Amino acid sequence: PGAGRGDRKVSTHRFPRRAHLRASAEFQAVFGGGTRFSGPLFRLQVLPAAPGQTDARARLGMTVSKRVDKRAVARNRIRRQVREAFRLQRAQLPPGDYVFQAKPEARQVDNAGLRAALLKLLDKAATSLKPSVAPGTMPPAAPAAEKSPLDS
Repeated sequence: PGAGRGDRKVSTHRFPRRAHLRASAEFQAVFGGGTRFSGPLFRLQVLPAAPGQTDARARLGMTVSKRVDKRAVARNRIRRQVREAFRLQRAQLPPGDYVFQAKPEARQVDNAGLRAALLKLLDKAATSLKPSVAPGTMPPAAPAAEKSPLDS
């Protein structure tokens, strides 16, 4: 009991294929026009979505080269940590394309350290890319209590 398919909870943090950058042209667009954020283990480039796109969401691209680690197992471990950290934060991120590049220092850090570095970098990018309120668009101040003619 309890192990059947109907009993499984559906995750609200899915990571569908459309959430990935796949084509070389998509990566080149981010590298050509994105904003760069650096940390000790990763470099992050972000290309915010165009303002007119109503259905835009955060999408992930990543590169973990053989310079980081010659062993595929180690590179795949880093990729899994990037994917999972991004998947969990995706709903809170501003829409756009996010490309992570692992640095060689990432090979020596455990999974918890990788996740912490990723979350810190994503937080830095999210706060930097949130649209700021344009000057002059603040709501008017609350009106002061007016004196009625009967108060004088």
